[in-house]
Amino acid sequence: MTSLLDVRNLHVTYSGSGGDVPAVRGVDLSLKPGDTLGVAGESGSGKSTVALALLRLLPASAEVTGQIMLEGEDVLRMKWGRLRAVRWVGASVVFQGAMHSLNPVKRIGDQIAEPLLIHELAKPDQVGARVAELLEQVGLPASRRQDYPHQLSGGQRQRVMIAMALACEPRLIIADEATTALDVMIQAQILNLLGRLVEETGIGMLMISHDLSVLAATCDRVAVMYAGRIVEQGPAEQVVHEPAHPYASALSAAFPKIGDPASRLAPRGLPGDPPDPADPPSGCVFRPRCAVVETVCATVDPPLWPLRPDRNGDSDRHAACVHVGPGAGAVEHGRSGSGSSSASAEETSR
Repeated sequence: MTSLLDVRNLHVTYSGSGGDVPAVRGVDLSLKPGDTLGVAGESGSGKSTVALALLRLLPASAEVTGQIMLEGEDVLRMKWGRLRAVRWVGASVVFQGAMHSLNPVKRIGDQIAEPLLIHELAKPDQVGARVAELLEQVGLPASRRQDYPHQLSGGQRQRVMIAMALACEPRLIIADEATTALDVMIQAQILNLLGRLVEETGIGMLMISHDLSVLAATCDRVAVMYAGRIVEQGPAEQVVHEPAHPYASALSAAFPKIGDPASRLAPRGLPGDPPDPADPPSGCVFRPRCAVVETVCATVDPPLWPLRPDRNGDSDRHAACVHVGPGAGAVEHGRSGSGSSSASAEETSR
């Protein structure tokens, strides 16, 4: 199946008075229609920068290089008129923080109608019916189109954002922390809604979150980012429940497991802080916080190695760690986030 989105060697560097700051370093992503790809990581890992780069929504101070192929067209080389036509129709974004993304002085019906009118996808006398249809699609009564954002709850505002994203029937939806700050019940409703939309319409979805448990419940594949690069990617079930990179293991261990009393008592979090992107440590950038660090990690910045490659060297899962590289002893990371034993790469693959 042809890819809906192909990101190759994406680099984003912010320029400021203090010098250049590399926020994204060589990210590769691929997404097919009907699939959901999750991107996980701490705040500052580069997740949202990647999301905004996909539709060239970053400020002018950001230098973006690489390729962003959306249905075979490179977004970074589109002229303004073509880019304007692609936004909302080819791809749309559910932005983080619905209260700050909606215009507080405009009724929500008018805001949902705006992309339809801009792209001339509905006549003025048809817009009202389409807005009502979109609201009902996301579980809101059509009568709420007369409301202002402050009259809606956080979950309802997020549903409005999703309705706006769906208005022009895009082939790709980018959901940036779409369930942040919502209570657990509303979060589950939003996730079920997004999953149903992907299944029913065949669109592709890129879901960004710091919460691996959210991505595990929603996504087909997951990519874990740290300090601007991907350190592990593969099928969601494997990345979340059998992480190969120590950072992915720590993220997975940060959430208690239902039915596992021991997980509720395990220490949470990672020691230290993410590195300064303007002054990263030598070698592996995760080295200062890693529980299984070795001497070689100070000098080697490992690429994404394939795990369990076939005879052609191909694999659907990769990790950037010396412990999973060719000829290295792979570390079986415990659920507590620290590697407790070493084994051969062959043993780990079983």
